[in-house]
Amino acid sequence: MNIWQGEFPRLNTADDGYVGTAPVDAYGPQNSFGLYNMVGNVWEWTASRWDRNGAPDELPQRPAASDEMTKKGGSFMCHKSYCYRYRCAARSQNTADTSSANIGFRCAIDVANSD
Repeated sequence: MNIWQGEFPRLNTADDGYVGTAPVDAYGPQNSFGLYNMVGNVWEWTASRWDRNGAPDELPQRPAASDEMTKKGGSFMCHKSYCYRYRCAARSQNTADTSSANIGFRCAIDVANSD
């Protein structure tokens, strides 16, 4: 997985080969489903608004730019001294209008049904 290595936030040694994001296939699939980068690289946006109590809010058709949205999984900026969340179930939040380089989304295709 692609995470911060070294002393956060002063020095990223890039021992994993990357200072920022890594190519999607840089580490190979880590499970029997053939999925890549399930942890690290970038936080993954979800379709749920953030709720500190853990109960999902009803998602409006178009959330306001200031609404906090849920993200999961951790990123290349995670470090054990800062955001120790190297797992798929890790959750955090950010505003929908963020321009953070460590947040993205996952694209998937059902190969069995693709043409």
